Amino acid sequence: MTAATGNLAVLLEGFFTRRLMQQRQASAHTIASYRDTFRLFLRFAQKRLKIAPSALALEQLDAPLIAAFLADLEHERGVSARSRNLRHSAIRSFFQYAAFESPGHASLIQRVLAIPSKRCTRKQVCHLTREEVEALLAAPDRSTWSGRRDHALLLLAVQTGLRLSEMTGLRTNDLKFGSGAHVHVLGKGRKERCTPLAKQTQAALRSWMGRDLGSEPVTLFPSARGGRLSADGVQYLVAKHVATAAKVCPSLARKRVTPHVLRHTTAMDLLQAGVDRSVIAMWLGHESLETTQIYLDADLTLKERVLDRVVPPDVRARRYRPDDQLMAFLSGL
Repeated sequence: MTAATGNLAVLLEGFFTRRLMQQRQASAHTIASYRDTFRLFLRFAQKRLKIAPSALALEQLDAPLIAAFLADLEHERGVSARSRNLRHSAIRSFFQYAAFESPGHASLIQRVLAIPSKRCTRKQVCHLTREEVEALLAAPDRSTWSGRRDHALLLLAVQTGLRLSEMTGLRTNDLKFGSGAHVHVLGKGRKERCTPLAKQTQAALRSWMGRDLGSEPVTLFPSARGGRLSADGVQYLVAKHVATAAKVCPSLARKRVTPHVLRHTTAMDLLQAGVDRSVIAMWLGHESLETTQIYLDADLTLKERVLDRVVPPDVRARRYRPDDQLMAFLSGL
C-alpha cells in the first residue's frame, strides 16, 4: 500500500475528479451536494479530532466518527431524516470508491458501509388545486418587467413540471415554437428530454421573449442584473406570489408552496387526466416508475373512483362480545 492510498486529501480529490466528474459525469448539482456534505463532515472531524482536514488519514474516519456526524446533523443542526440520508449517501459513495483505491483499509470501509440509513416516514406530496394554480398565475403584476417574467416562469413550471435547476438553466434556443412546440432540457443524470408546450404557455413565452428580452437574449428567465436566476431567487419569487395569491385563495396559506410543488402539481394534473404512469415518468424525466408511485398514493380522486366501483360487503350486525382479558391486554399493546 503506497502512502497516497491512506491519504484522505488524495483520495477525496480523486473521488471528485476521476469518479464523479470523469467516470460518472455527475451533474453540477450532484457535485455541489457532495461537496457540501464533505465540507460539513471535515469541519466536524476537525472539531472532534483536533486535526486539520488536509492532514487527516482515511483510518481516522471510522464508523463511530461518521455515526456521530450523522447524529449531529439531526440533533444539533435539526435536519430531517431524509436530508441526513442524503449526506450519508455521499459518504457511502466515497467509501465505495476508497474500497478500490485503498484495499488495505477494507475492514474499516466495511464497517462504515454497514451503517444503516435512517428510516423515515414518506409524506404525501403537496400539490395545488386548479383554483390555487389560477390564483398563483394571476398574482404577478404583468405591468412590470419582473411580473411578466414571473408569470411566464410560473406558467411554464406548472405546465411542464420542469425541475428548478432545469428552469433556471433554460436558454431561449431551448424553446421550439410552431408545429410540435416543445422545450428541450438536459435533466437529472444528463438525460435529454423534450416536453410539449400548450398553446397558452406558447403565447405567454412568445410575448415575454418578444417584448422584454432584447435582440440577442441568452438566458430565458434572467435576474434583474441580466444573469441567471439563482435557486434562492426562484424560491423567493414563488413565495412572494403565493402570499399575494393567498389573499384571494385562502387555502394557499395552509400549504408550503415551493418550486418543486409546482412540479408535483403537473404530475397530479396528468394523473387525474388519465395519463398512464409510464408516460408521466417520461414527462417528468424520472429514472424509475417507482418514483412516480408517490403521485398514485396522493391521488384521493383516483381512490374515490375506485371506492365507487367497489360493491360494499353485505355485513350483518352482530352482538358485541368482549375479548378474553389476556387477549384484550395483548391486543392493546
